[in-house]
Amino acid sequence: MWKRLSWPVMTLLLGACVTINIYFPAAAAEEAAREIVRDVLDAVPEQQDEDAESGGQKNDQTGTGGAETALWLIGRLLEVSVPAAHAAGADININTPAISRLRASMQKRQKALASFYRSGAIGFDENGLVAVRDLKAVALKDRNRVKKLVADENRDRNALYREIARANGHPEWEADIRRTFSRIWVEEAPAGYWYRQGGSWKKK
Repeated sequence: MWKRLSWPVMTLLLGACVTINIYFPAAAAEEAAREIVRDVLDAVPEQQDEDAESGGQKNDQTGTGGAETALWLIGRLLEVSVPAAHAAGADININTPAISRLRASMQKRQKALASFYRSGAIGFDENGLVAVRDLKAVALKDRNRVKKLVADENRDRNALYREIARANGHPEWEADIRRTFSRIWVEEAPAGYWYRQGGSWKKK
């Protein structure tokens, strides 16, 4: 009966169990990014949970139905394995000591950065970092301090994106995590903050 199942079909079906959890979980990453950004910017975090389930139907016959039975068994395997694999990849772990230290460091720095965000001296760029927009908006005596604050903030942000990808076992997700944070920083920023988009600065 197994001869009735072509090898390519079996390979495709069974391969789904192996490859399903390599995809970047965009929704979970956005939720994690929003939690961190709100925490850093001293906003109130929100959490949303979603669950999904699927079912199947058994069909057990003999003779020519043996192939159908085999397909059903493979289908059941996929029903059990795919949701489990998806669930395993659907959560983004942001609760590691390294990530906690980076969050605390960034949150502590925001009080010093806030006035420069509001004045338009600095803003968010397209890479999820902070960029100097107009140094002339800063008193001469404070310009070196602003440069250092920006450099320190960007050091932590780069480390944060890298650490989140590493902590979840997928270093290759770093670019996706950075893009997610880049958007969330702007969405969660208070009115009056500046951000750069397409090479041009805009005021929120």
